[in-house]
This record gives sequence, structure tokens and C-alpha cells, in this order.
Amino acid sequence: MTENPLSDPSGADDLSGRPGKPTRREISDAVGDAGWRYILGTLRTSVPVPSLARGTDVAARAAAAAGDRADGSLWMDVRGDRVVLTLQSLATAAVTRREIELAHRISAAVGELGLRTGPEIAGPESRPGDTVGQEAAGRETRSDQLLEIAIDALDIAAIRPFWKAVMGYTDEAGAAGPEDPLVDPVGQGPAIWFQQMDAPRPQRNRIHFDVSVPHDEAPHRIRAALAAGGVLVSDSWAPAFWILADAEGNEACVTTWQGRD
Repeated sequence: MTENPLSDPSGADDLSGRPGKPTRREISDAVGDAGWRYILGTLRTSVPVPSLARGTDVAARAAAAAGDRADGSLWMDVRGDRVVLTLQSLATAAVTRREIELAHRISAAVGELGLRTGPEIAGPESRPGDTVGQEAAGRETRSDQLLEIAIDALDIAAIRPFWKAVMGYTDEAGAAGPEDPLVDPVGQGPAIWFQQMDAPRPQRNRIHFDVSVPHDEAPHRIRAALAAGGVLVSDSWAPAFWILADAEGNEACVTTWQGRD
């Protein structure tokens, strides 16, 4: 589920019969009102719940709504305070119109339980009920997000096999080249992608985190990072990504789908 900062638009053949694959903006616009966000090549949402038992009810309803498409498009993280739902074509590592349709089906099914799907965006846009599960479990919350690790390398093909082996990772669907990203086959760890270096940079960190957030969460996340002592290194590629750093210069990027089509 990788989407490095300057990658070409990802996608797959449209499986619904409609011509062409949806663009990132089309995907985002199609699911935003249903409480889903397009993050790092996936559709993602959360359902706050008061208990694990209620969470399993949500998971069962979501799986039933997806029907025979569930195994190829849907995965879930069920906990005592929330259920995190993710949609992506597992065969192509992309969002197609099929996943867009499933997002609306699942949101409707969750609504029948008296609950709702939402990205838990920070700030004044948060609606009442956003923290139902959080309050019940005594935990703080954050927006939906996905994490990537970026590794700068002079010879990507030479180091990629090491990272594949030491992490127990595999190739992403349709991307098995010597410089392509790596993903966790069970979907628990962050994806790894490799950034080409032209020359050694011994005074600059060679590994950084890409924090992929909903496009409407990015301003809140950046403000929070700056307020916590961070600095803005560059916004030249915004809104695709902003480069931030801590007080000692260790970098992280806040990334969104925008500015990539």
C-alpha cells in the first residue's frame, strides 16, 4: 500500500464495468460524505464502539455488506474502542470503483446499528459522537492514518533484498521489480519504499517516516508537530507532502493523496 511522494497515479482496471480507473480526486470525492478517506492507496474509516462485543457486531455487519467481495477487498482491525475498516483490491493494491461501492454499502450497514463511519479528524470539524469508543475505553484517539518507512539508497537493488529478508516482507501486488516497495504480507507493519540518492549524505538521516493522513487532517497534524517543537523543512511539494523535522533534524513527512494526479 505504498505511494511514495512523487509516484505516478496508482490504480487498477475498473472492475465494475465503467470505463477507466478513478483518479485520486474522484475516489476521495466519492467516499468523503460517507466518512471514508483515501489514504495511501486505500479507503479507510473508523467506527467508534463502546465494547469489543459491539466491535464484533460491526465487523460481522461489514463483512456481510461486502458479501463475496469481502475476502478480496476488505480487512478490519477490531478493538474494544473502535473498528478500523480498510478497502483495497488485494489483487492489484489499488482502489477501484468496486471498493468505492463497498464503502457505501458498509457505511449503510453500520448505520443500521446506530453507529457511523468516520475518519476522526482533529479540530472543530469533529462531530458529536466521534469519541464514543475513546471515552468508554479511557483512551485517546487520532485520525485514521497509515505509516511508511522511506530509505534513501545509492544502490536500491543491492539493499532491497536485505530489507525484504530481515523484515519478512514481500513484494506489493504488481510491483516486484528490484527497486519497488516492500509490504508486510499480513498487513501489520508499515510499508517500505526506497528513495534514490545521487551522492552520499553523511550529515543527513537516511531513513525517515512518511505519515499518510486524510487530506483534511494534514493541517491539524502539521500544526501539532510544530507546536511540539518541530520545524517545517519544506512545503515545496504540498499538498502531496510536507517535510518536518524534530529539534535535532530527524525528518518525517506528512503526506496526503492530493497533488499527485
